[in-house]
Amino acid sequence: MTATSGRQAGTSCLLLAIAWKTPRKRQSRIHAVAHFYWKMIICTSKMEFPLRTQCQRVHKQVMVNGEKERVSLLFMKALVSRGSVDAVSQQMASHPQYLESFLRTQHYILHMDGPLPLPYRHYIAIMAAARHHCNYLVYLHSAQFLRVGGDPVWLQGLEAAPPRLRLLDHINKVLAHQPWLTACSHIQALLKAGEQCWSLAELVQAVVILAHCHSLCSFVFGCDTDSDPASLSKSPNGTPPTFCPFDAANGNANVPQTLATPSEHITRRRSLDSSCDMVCLKEKIQKSQEEREKREERLLQTQALQQTDPTRFITDPDLCYQEFARREEDHFQVFRVQDYSWEDHGFSLVNRLYSDIGHLLDDRFRSVTTLPSMHSPDLKRAIWNYIHCVLGIRYDDYDYGEVNQLLERDLKLYIKSVACFPDATKTPVCPLSLAPLKPSERARLQAELLYALRAITQYMIA
Repeated sequence: MTATSGRQAGTSCLLLAIAWKTPRKRQSRIHAVAHFYWKMIICTSKMEFPLRTQCQRVHKQVMVNGEKERVSLLFMKALVSRGSVDAVSQQMASHPQYLESFLRTQHYILHMDGPLPLPYRHYIAIMAAARHHCNYLVYLHSAQFLRVGGDPVWLQGLEAAPPRLRLLDHINKVLAHQPWLTACSHIQALLKAGEQCWSLAELVQAVVILAHCHSLCSFVFGCDTDSDPASLSKSPNGTPPTFCPFDAANGNANVPQTLATPSEHITRRRSLDSSCDMVCLKEKIQKSQEEREKREERLLQTQALQQTDPTRFITDPDLCYQEFARREEDHFQVFRVQDYSWEDHGFSLVNRLYSDIGHLLDDRFRSVTTLPSMHSPDLKRAIWNYIHCVLGIRYDDYDYGEVNQLLERDLKLYIKSVACFPDATKTPVCPLSLAPLKPSERARLQAELLYALRAITQYMIA
């Protein structure tokens, strides 16, 4: 019996059953028809009909097209907020869920409402990226710093920055290289610095930006993005990174001449031809000259950014990562998650002092386990716990023997290099796919936040 004839016979039986006069017989006939259809469904599921195969192909194509549309939408949002799609976002495009979580967090801490001014946020990001000599992020945030109205003099070096920003230098280098050194005294020094003191809300946002950019350096070097000269020299469509295509609609005078459409040239020509007022013509000529001077100034700034040296934004360049397990100091104890965890302590504190950021960070941490990957969940957990281990954080309920069983020596070396000292000259080649970078980046982000938030909690209790 074919599928079509079977459906026709079943429909006929169902109609007869409904038309049966006796309720009991009608009920029994309906059960019989239901049993018939159930057997038919089972048989159909075991057979490979061309129609079923075609439906599966269409479903897979719909899934692929849906993921592509999701990535396109995310890229459009990035264009609106930053004026370009950076190379890091393009690297993450293969996993839209990962990209979406990353972009939401980064957009919130750098562009949305918060206690810190926009130029301060990007300058803090520059300081964080400079600790790992990440030219790509230093250049990117320098351009964004100028775009939001930052003082170009600050880019001459850390000494040219305001004293309040210079106060962050110590906690920046500690979190970047030896986060277990973060202490209550560091928090106190920032919150009680006289006229240059920080508020708790400002400090929490600054710490989140520092940890975010430190962990992003691991991703950048792991993907070899920092060594790509094309990503540093120009932005998409040849536009400078400080230009946003959506600014033209808001009357921004800094629109490049090459981006003007033919209709705009025609409109300008007609307006000039129809204008007989010499005063108006002089004003337009003067405005055109001012626009040209601004474009030239912006071009010079862009060229200066390409020569930005990360070392001018750091102090104590010899400070670097040291083996936590081999340290000689006895007073630095292991950070036990059972005593201070993100779920029970860090989340509530950061969400109270910096509204909504806790939910965004929590989504990033949780998405690691739900990301599609060819590797097992046990491998993801082993990578996560191994990174926390080399940074001094331990889980009492985890058997660390699994780390040696699941992670080969070359993979452990790569993960440790990316997480602890992500420098272009030190990071070896990844023995697996891009998958280990995702838990590596977020595991380091959570580790730094745990150390910083624990110190803030200790200050508040004291």
